[in-house]
Amino acid sequence: MQRVPTIILEGDEFHRRILPIPNQRTCQCPPTHINCMTAKDWLKSQLGVWQFFYEGRDIRDKTLHPATFPIALSKKVIELFTHEGELVLDPFVGSGTTLVAASDLNRNAVGFDLQKHYLELCVRRLSQNSSVFNYARQIAIQDDARYISEYFENNSVSLIWTSPPYANLLNRKRKNKSRRNRNNDQLGKVEQYSQDDRDLGTLELNSYTEAMGVIFQKLLPLLKPKGHCVINVPDMWWENERITIHISLVEELRKRGYELRNIIIWDRTNVVNQIGIFGWPSNYITMGVTFEYLLDFWRPPNDD
Repeated sequence: MQRVPTIILEGDEFHRRILPIPNQRTCQCPPTHINCMTAKDWLKSQLGVWQFFYEGRDIRDKTLHPATFPIALSKKVIELFTHEGELVLDPFVGSGTTLVAASDLNRNAVGFDLQKHYLELCVRRLSQNSSVFNYARQIAIQDDARYISEYFENNSVSLIWTSPPYANLLNRKRKNKSRRNRNNDQLGKVEQYSQDDRDLGTLELNSYTEAMGVIFQKLLPLLKPKGHCVINVPDMWWENERITIHISLVEELRKRGYELRNIIIWDRTNVVNQIGIFGWPSNYITMGVTFEYLLDFWRPPNDD
């Protein structure tokens, strides 16, 4: 099998070509098992509210990337829905946490992003995470998520796992009250990834939902039947109105052929630094930073 580099940029040899990357399980699990978990680990994973802690390898500096999540979260999703040796796809790989987690777990993984500097960050993190015991491949590719289907054979991906741009949530100045009375460099900043026209983070909800639908419709044939697709999103407040991103995505992906299996709450209360008081005493508002959604879909087993 031809060796593919860890990073593929626009114009490189493997850009928009089928990747020669392994995708078959290398473990000895029974064929009916969806993962390598023990019954004890499976039981703990059935809880519908998950909580994680950051570790030293995690990126929390928002000047490096404005929206990151713990390696532990990514490892949990990958362990739950794949076997060793199988292939994980992240359409919006950002700082590369999915690739780092896949490396830890001996899963092959490919991540896509528009921005070269984020992909270079991915590669730096992977180089610091290398191990002689890791025989799987992790690859970062600079491309628009709309072209991902050009890189894979149908029925080759076991898991799509991603935390996409949250519509235009970050494309505005940060004004959170919790940031006003402390030394916080984020206050007043626009933390949007880029102003690239292809960037979903520049779109309002309806356009964003349609664009996500187009992307994920093209990804569906890549999934193996009963392969899972897990998307991490919050909701957001905009002009005193709750924007329910998670509901829009559930409805859109159902229209595109996905079947919703689970909604899991990521409880972030243990990783929120400081919080301000919102709405008191006349307008009760839950703090959106304290929880996010993990939307778990799969490709239906009878899907052709």
